[in-house]
Order: sequence, then structure tokens, then C-alpha cells
Amino acid sequence: VQLQASGGGLVQAGGSLRLSCAASGRTFSSYAMGWFRQAPGKEREFVAAISRSGGTTYYADSVKGRFTISRDNAKNTVYLQMNSLKPEDTAVYYCAARGGIDYTASQYDYWGQGTLVTVSS
Repeated sequence: VQLQASGGGLVQAGGSLRLSCAASGRTFSSYAMGWFRQAPGKEREFVAAISRSGGTTYYADSVKGRFTISRDNAKNTVYLQMNSLKPEDTAVYYCAARGGIDYTASQYDYWGQGTLVTVSS
């Protein structure tokens, strides 16, 4: 499966962005999806994940209550709605796919190219 992330940009603290990740290739609904992020000089970290049906979601504690992951299997797209953004949310955000939901980056088989989110204070 090929993944294309989009929607990043520059936003002020307290603002919102919605990231999208469009999938092509094999059946999108066969994959659980995850969002990860990597800030400069830091390791890639888990943000959120969603099961194949969308019925189960996981969130990192740092984004819980502010970010929402969702998916539209008819459109082969997963979303990350980010509200109340903070400067520490600044990072390159990546979407990823694997067979079952997980929060470990090394378990994901397919990755998008990343989209940059910059939150100014």
C-alpha cells in the first residue's frame, strides 16, 4: 500500500489542523493505521492509531483530548484532527499502516513521506 500524507503547515498555538493520509494499492480496510511524529533531534514517537474498522483507537498521553484519529474506508483515507496545538507539537507527522492496531513504530510495514507541522508560540 502507498501512503500520501498532507495537511501540514504553520499554525499559531491554540489553533487547529487536520492531517490526511490517502492510501492506494491494496485494500485500505485491511490495514490498521497509525500517526507518528518526529521533532528535530528527537526519535520518532507514537501519536495515535486506529483499527481497521475504526472501532478502536489509541492515543499518546501527550495528545489525548486534543487530537482525534478517524478513517473513511470508502475514501481510503485516515485523518488526524489536531486541536489546541502547542509549540511542542511541532514535528514531521507520518502516517503508517500495518495489519493490526499497534503503537510501536517498528511494527508498521508501510509509511508515508511525512508532512511538517509547525506551531508558533
